Amino acid sequence: MNEKVIPPILGPSGAAPSERRERYSLADVSILLSPEDNVAVARRDLAHGVEIACADRTFSLLDSIPAGHKLALREIEAGSPICKYSQIIGKASRLVRTGEWVHTHNVDPIHDLEQPEFAVTHPHPPELPVDLPKTFLGYRRPDGRVGTRNYIAVVATSNCASHVCQLIAERCGDVHSGNVDGIIALPHQEGCGHHEGPDTVQLERTIRGMILNPNVAAVVMVGLGCEINALSIYANSKPERLGMKPFIGLEIQRVGGTSKTVAEGVRRVQEMVEVVKSCRRTEEPAEKILVGLNCGGSDAFSGISANPALGYASDLLVAAGGSVILAETPEIYGAELLLTRRAADVETGKRLIQFIKRYQEYVARFGATLDSNPAPGNKSGGITNIVEKSLGAVMKGGSTVLRDVIDYAGQITQKGLTVMDTPGYDPVSITGIAAGGCNIIAFTTGRGSAIGFPIVPVLKIATNTRIFQTMNDNMDINAGEIIDGACTVQQKGIEIYRQIVRVASGERTKSELLGHKEFAPWRIGPVM
Repeated sequence: MNEKVIPPILGPSGAAPSERRERYSLADVSILLSPEDNVAVARRDLAHGVEIACADRTFSLLDSIPAGHKLALREIEAGSPICKYSQIIGKASRLVRTGEWVHTHNVDPIHDLEQPEFAVTHPHPPELPVDLPKTFLGYRRPDGRVGTRNYIAVVATSNCASHVCQLIAERCGDVHSGNVDGIIALPHQEGCGHHEGPDTVQLERTIRGMILNPNVAAVVMVGLGCEINALSIYANSKPERLGMKPFIGLEIQRVGGTSKTVAEGVRRVQEMVEVVKSCRRTEEPAEKILVGLNCGGSDAFSGISANPALGYASDLLVAAGGSVILAETPEIYGAELLLTRRAADVETGKRLIQFIKRYQEYVARFGATLDSNPAPGNKSGGITNIVEKSLGAVMKGGSTVLRDVIDYAGQITQKGLTVMDTPGYDPVSITGIAAGGCNIIAFTTGRGSAIGFPIVPVLKIATNTRIFQTMNDNMDINAGEIIDGACTVQQKGIEIYRQIVRVASGERTKSELLGHKEFAPWRIGPVM
């Protein structure tokens, strides 16, 4: 490619890199993920003209290659496959020469959903090392679930009640009394103006999931009194449908307006504080840990460092009897065959394919495709298309059997790996997996994400050392050490597992300390 159309790679001082020819071994400056690959990933910014020694030959870079981006290891003819992770991520749109930058300008997407294999392998999790913790300190709930936090939730049925919920939580103050972790408002923009049907059913499932989440000890729910997502749907439920936990419902129109409802809500919360104080952490088996897996602001290092390390931690948790939830359906497309092959049975694998096809139809209604998913930041970080992004993203789920595939905000019932149908949009995705019952969320990021969640601790894992240092007040773990050569994927996975157990036992994450409370139910239907 003509170098004139490629912006120069600038150093910290803003100076252009030296034009002096330098020679390095391929392993020193890049990562070759599989001997079958015809591209490698630059560890750092590489200048045009740098010489690379590869096996018994040497070639020069024909372009400047940004860190995380791909360089061609050999000539690739137009129409021939581009291979990374030993998988085809696309085809060359024109002749790609050895040493060229490989990205959106010379790669066309290619993917076939029509020939999946189902349930052909049944991999076992690794042996759990004897020195890793097998228990944690959690709050056992009446329904048998175990929380990692002890919150009182003030839940809005609709946007019409959201302001009142926020006022109740604010006027109760930052309560950390005894074992109470806080009073958390769950305001949102949904609950009215829906078409009654799948959209309202999904919202109800999401809100009920917030009530059922084991990190919630008691609930005050506030409705206006005339919305579609009515308070009566929840208040008239049998106790077991609400997790058998303390529940109070208030309707603004019946109580007498905003001020009176806020005063009554504060009074009710204060009564609940006295009850929730009595909850105590007890030693619980690691099988009671349910980790929601998510990624946001991904870069090309995501699939090399943080995601495979989190995947190894996921395998360790499954070995301990726990559960992990892989979400973000648009970021499974292109890698779904890696999951269907290890589905527990044919039906589970087929359900995953059905979900992906359903998502294709959903986005097509708006003139989009699933390859619309990689954001500008993803592409700047080296991700060329959705197939490449998905191959890295599914690594978070580890390598064990796919036990179940469930709808958005569905309850997690299987031990091991479950896939949940969620968007790739982070606030909506983590809302779904929290509603499913996860008590911790592990979130990987390469470009930098500052997201959190109101009732579930979010453990933030950086894919590269630069973003870990730049956004240190947001990041909990630096998986960039894998890229730096300071540790292996397995070593970092063990570190993540240990941190998950510590967080489950009460250690606060950076997103908790910063007070992040993003909550966004998925609206799939029209606004009426």
